[in-house]
Amino acid sequence: MSSVTDRLPAFPWDKLEPYKKTAAAHPDGIVDLSVGTPVDPVPDLIQKALVAAADSPGYPTVWGTEALRDALVRWVERRLGARGVRHANVLPVVGSKELVAWLPTQLGLGPGDQVAFPRLAYPTYEVGARLARAEHVVYDDPVADLDPARVKLLWLNSPSNPTGEVIGKDELTRIVAWAREHSVLLVADECYLELGWETDPVSVLHEDVCGGTYEGVIAVHSLSKRSNLAGYRAAFVAGDAAVLGDLLQIRKHGGMMTAAPVQAATVAALGDDTHVAEQRERYAARRTALREALVAHGFRVEHSEASLYLWVTRDEDCWQTVAHLASLGILVAPGDFYGAAGARFVRVAFTATDERVAAAVARLAG
Repeated sequence: MSSVTDRLPAFPWDKLEPYKKTAAAHPDGIVDLSVGTPVDPVPDLIQKALVAAADSPGYPTVWGTEALRDALVRWVERRLGARGVRHANVLPVVGSKELVAWLPTQLGLGPGDQVAFPRLAYPTYEVGARLARAEHVVYDDPVADLDPARVKLLWLNSPSNPTGEVIGKDELTRIVAWAREHSVLLVADECYLELGWETDPVSVLHEDVCGGTYEGVIAVHSLSKRSNLAGYRAAFVAGDAAVLGDLLQIRKHGGMMTAAPVQAATVAALGDDTHVAEQRERYAARRTALREALVAHGFRVEHSEASLYLWVTRDEDCWQTVAHLASLGILVAPGDFYGAAGARFVRVAFTATDERVAAAVARLAG
């Protein structure tokens, strides 16, 4: 019998270890821009909400408290331009990566079913298909490239990780219509939606995109980036009530509950826009500094109009670029981690501290 790990691709980050050692040997230390993990403090009001709910000896519910569901509904309507959202249209999850990895399995997909995702994409979409023993396929244009008779789950990712590309409202509307016509479940990973720099990303749940009905459409959101809550594993899905109702029952059986203090912290986070604006300002300054330094160093920036990354190239093999930057003490992610189409690009995160970003800028100016 084959091991479940035989179905999984090699863990890509292990390949980066030698370059990490090179970068760490720099006299002034490593500047790690390879992973988009938050480094700034968790906002005080969120910490206080977590602490206030710390005395939670009983089991939390999978669907979350009524206060949490109220907060999710309000945020989805206010921030995403959705209308008529009810509690049945929202569901908290234990971090968005968990949801991405296990959604095909929880939907009952398996051999013969296809899970489709962008040609350049977050690797966990493929992992989720493999865990379910489903077939994974990639696309440039889902409407033109996919066989709707076989695709059961269509992933969109806007803003994109790794490229920062944003799908426009008209294109989203076209894809939603196609997916509904062919009974393909469309799931949009929108975890970077509040981090648009050169454009304002639009959700698939916006009434102009989905027509005010959520049939066949799900959006995935996370508080990891917007509120520095990666360590809290705070995320949720919103959309089709029938699909979320099935997921709720499955997740009840699996005990997939968001911790009660995290639920309380999520309510506080979604009810406050000030800390989000403050964090955006930090990221905007870091993005500008790194972008200017990379361009001056000979890089070309493509897409990158949103998200927490710059998608850049020197028109060479991505591992040559990784090695070059590692020699300067800067660690970045090779583009081929996200698909063969990224083989001449690297992804540069701007989630380092101001001090580390300044160090990187100085070394690039070198």
